Amino acid sequence: MEIRVLTSEDYLKSMKLSEYAFQYKVPETDIPKRLETLKKHRLLGIFEGDELASKLHILSLKVLLGETEWKMGGIAGVATYPEHRRKGYVNALMRKALADMNQDDCIVSFLHPFQIDFYRRFGWEIITDNRKVTVEKINLHPVDPQPGKIERHTEKGHTGEIEKVYRQYAAMHNGMLARDAEWWKSSVYGSQFAAVYYDSGNVAAGYLLYEVKDNIMKVEEYVSLTNEARKGLWNFICQHDSMVDKVEVMLSVHDPFPYFLKEPKLKTEVSPYFMGRIVNAEKALSSYPFLHSDTDRKVFIHLDDPTAPWNTGSYLISREGIKFYPVKEGSSCVTEPKRGLHMSINSLTAILFGYKRPQELYDLELLKGDIDEVKQLEQITPAFKPFFYDFF
Repeated sequence: MEIRVLTSEDYLKSMKLSEYAFQYKVPETDIPKRLETLKKHRLLGIFEGDELASKLHILSLKVLLGETEWKMGGIAGVATYPEHRRKGYVNALMRKALADMNQDDCIVSFLHPFQIDFYRRFGWEIITDNRKVTVEKINLHPVDPQPGKIERHTEKGHTGEIEKVYRQYAAMHNGMLARDAEWWKSSVYGSQFAAVYYDSGNVAAGYLLYEVKDNIMKVEEYVSLTNEARKGLWNFICQHDSMVDKVEVMLSVHDPFPYFLKEPKLKTEVSPYFMGRIVNAEKALSSYPFLHSDTDRKVFIHLDDPTAPWNTGSYLISREGIKFYPVKEGSSCVTEPKRGLHMSINSLTAILFGYKRPQELYDLELLKGDIDEVKQLEQITPAFKPFFYDFF
C-alpha cells in the first residue's frame, strides 16, 4: 500500500471524491477557487491504478491555550470510495498523517468527527462541546438599554477590531483557533453579517456573527468581553423580533447566557463538537502551564499511545520541567511501576484541554493509580474552559 502526497494534478480527483463522499456539488464557477484552496493543504492519498481511492487533508493551523500558541494539524476531508472501504486505507492514512504532523513539529491535531468511536481508536478524544440555545419570538425581551452602539458589516468591511475581540475571548478559553485575517475572510464570514458592539469609550467589546433566513436568526458566534457588550448584543438580537419566528444561538457551555434574561428557561441542546489529539506528548507537557506551587509536587505519568509510539513511555512532571523516559520499541517493563498514573493518549488529551479533570477520569477507570497521585495531578492542572467555534 503506497501513500502519496497529492500534487496539483490530483486536486480535481480529490474534489470529486469529496463531492461523492460528502454528497454535495461544487458549482462550476467555484471550482477554480476550491482547487486554489487545496494548495494550502497537505493531501495524502492512496491510489488504485489511476483512481484516487482514499485521501485526507492536513491543514497547518495554531490553537490557543490562554496566551500560549500550539501548532496544530487539522485533519479534514477524510474520504474513501465505497468500493475501496474496509481495506485499511484510512487506518494507514491516519498513521501517516500523525507521523507527518510530528515531523512538522505539530503539538496537537484537531478534527470534526463523523463518528467519535472511530477516531478514538487512533487517539483522538472529545475536547469541546457546543451549546445551541433556541429562543422563540415570544421570549425576545430586551434588557436595560446599554450606552454603547452596534455597527454591522460583512466580510468586505472586516477590520482588525473584531480580530482583537476574538483573540481576547479566546484567551479566556482553551483550544480556540488562532485566526488570522485570511482565515476570517475565507473560513469564518461566508454569507453572515458581523454586528460589533462598541462601548461608551468607542472600544469594541463584543460581536455577533449571524444570518437571517426563512424567518430564523442563526447566531453562529456570540462573543462578549463585558456584561455590557453581552446585554447590548442581546438587545440587538431582540430588534429582529418583527423579522423572525425564533433565534438559534451557538455558545460555549461556559457562557452565562441566558441566565441574565427575563426568561432563561429556553430549549438548550449540548453535544460533543470537536476532537483533539496530542501529537507530541513531550512537547505538549513541556510547554503546558502547570500550576506548580512552592511545595514541589512531582507526578509520574505512564502513557500508552500505540498509534504514535514515540509518545509511549513515562513522564516526570515537576517544577523543574518534564523528564521523558521512552519505552524502547519491542521492550516492556518486567514489573509494573509502583508509582505513577497510567493513562492513554486520549485521557491525557482530555485533561490538558480541560474537557475532563483527572478525578473524573479516575472515577471512570480511564486513569489508574494511587488516589493521592490523582489529587496531586488535580492540583497542578489549571481549570481551563475548552471551546472551539470553527469548522474544517
